[in-house]
Amino acid sequence: MFINSSDHAVMAKTDEKTARGKMRYAILTVLSVGIAINYIDRAAMSVAIPFMSSDLHLSSTDSGLLLSAFFWSYVLFQLPGGWLVDKFGPRVTLAVSSLAWGLATALCGLSNSVSAFVGFRLLLGAVEAPSYPASSSTVTRWFPRQERSFAAATFNNGSKIGGTLAIPIISFLIAAFGWRMTFAISGCIAIVWAIGWYLWYRDPRHHKTVSAAEVAFIEANQDAETGAPMSIRTLLRQRTIQAMMFGFFCVNFVSYFFFTWFPTYLVETFHLSLLKFGLLGMLPGIAAIIGGWFGGLLSDHLVRRGVSLTVARKIPLVFGMLGSAVIGLAAFSPTVTLALSALCFANFAATCASAALWALPSDVAPNRANVATIGGIQNMAANMAGIISPILIGVLMQFTHSFVIPLVLAGVVGLLGAIAYGWWLPEVKPMQQPA
Repeated sequence: MFINSSDHAVMAKTDEKTARGKMRYAILTVLSVGIAINYIDRAAMSVAIPFMSSDLHLSSTDSGLLLSAFFWSYVLFQLPGGWLVDKFGPRVTLAVSSLAWGLATALCGLSNSVSAFVGFRLLLGAVEAPSYPASSSTVTRWFPRQERSFAAATFNNGSKIGGTLAIPIISFLIAAFGWRMTFAISGCIAIVWAIGWYLWYRDPRHHKTVSAAEVAFIEANQDAETGAPMSIRTLLRQRTIQAMMFGFFCVNFVSYFFFTWFPTYLVETFHLSLLKFGLLGMLPGIAAIIGGWFGGLLSDHLVRRGVSLTVARKIPLVFGMLGSAVIGLAAFSPTVTLALSALCFANFAATCASAALWALPSDVAPNRANVATIGGIQNMAANMAGIISPILIGVLMQFTHSFVIPLVLAGVVGLLGAIAYGWWLPEVKPMQQPA
């Protein structure tokens, strides 16, 4: 059989692609499952609170305290968590983190007082803090730069999938076993994952089942280290880090509306039944999952086409944040269809930006030993929005009795995020030690 030169080229390309192997995608899948479990455990309290309240006679203030306690320690421990990942690596840090958050979740099932619940929620926030910096570090070690944005989008989508699945899974467990046993079961799943991760995960050069060709492909397309690691103080002085912090804050300001006030907005504004809300309420979450993968694939496609890393990252970041500003239009939508369309598009766009922003720590770190620390820094700023946004929207609601100003405000913050990533964020490249 005659094979011409073009056929040889196609076959060679296919053989090369096959020789690279797919172990990195197995790593990514297990990592994403861990993030999904992370979010199911953190959301278990919000689903269980109505049942806990009747048993333990919790007030609205008590419930609010339990829900917010997680974020205070989660934000506070982002910097230590990132530093621990850079010091001990994602294998040890993620395993210990998951083991600890599983225990903290399970212990909630034994609690009988608000103070005990608050203590375990504070513990949960503290020990979950390394999870995202460790995920970013894992992607840096296992993925070449032209696949990194999709990989970041995938583990980040674990949070969207976990948050979406938490309601039916936790509701089923409560109905079947009660809320106390639900915390125990949910925590045990995290513990099992922690043991599996510790036993199975290794960096590429030390993993028993990865091919030499795949390791060579990963290492040949990694970013070169341009200098010694920077201290946290030095990192915080960099314009790049400041822009990343503010930009991610803006992303989460929009995104946290969907985790906090979205159900209230949809039910109170359009007077939906519980069944109808259950069906329609999933749509923004589905849009977010699609948006994450779209942003990741788009950024990686641009890198493979030879577009500069700065342009490849800024396109989903800037246009994603511009699109997230559409959330403001929901305030003026006369029908639930139009409002949901605006909200779905806004959540799609915000998560599209998230795909690229979780690739940035790898792109700008002067040394691999800074990747998780940088991830922790930007995640600390981002989750400040988780504290500020729900409270601010609540205050505005109390005075205006309307969602118009909160939604418009979220849209304006989205525009500010686009400006931060488009203008404030400099060229995307490894940072240099200041002179």
